[in-house]
Amino acid sequence: MIVVARNKTIVRRSGCPLNASVEMLGDRWSLLIIRDMMLRGFRTYKEFMECYEGIATNILADRLQKLVSYGIIAAAPDPSDGRKLIYRLTKKGIDLAPVLTEMVLWAAAHEDTGNQDLVRLMRADKEKFLAGVRLRWEKSE
Repeated sequence: MIVVARNKTIVRRSGCPLNASVEMLGDRWSLLIIRDMMLRGFRTYKEFMECYEGIATNILADRLQKLVSYGIIAAAPDPSDGRKLIYRLTKKGIDLAPVLTEMVLWAAAHEDTGNQDLVRLMRADKEKFLAGVRLRWEKSE
């Protein structure tokens, strides 16, 4: 199946919606970049490099470019230094908040995971948590 995204032709293995999701988000780094944007407010290459999972520079550059090409994040020059880029979640990216929240809650229910404060916050009032994520990013547009 051939799809055009941001003036770029993308060949998909099939037209299945789950396949499209996996092709866009199916590697851990893309999901962790989106996590860091949603939960930690990361916006710069340097901030992403400081993530504790230890992403390699070439992988980070590739994943940021792919997320931009899929319209999940957008990049714009930093007003204070035009050589740097500032990344932000698009509406399409913000719409992933419920998906990532459910993934966190699923993992916490079935595995011994860290960040139990976040898990408790999500469990206590999921809708309030998601509204906060959306509000934070909608204000930044």
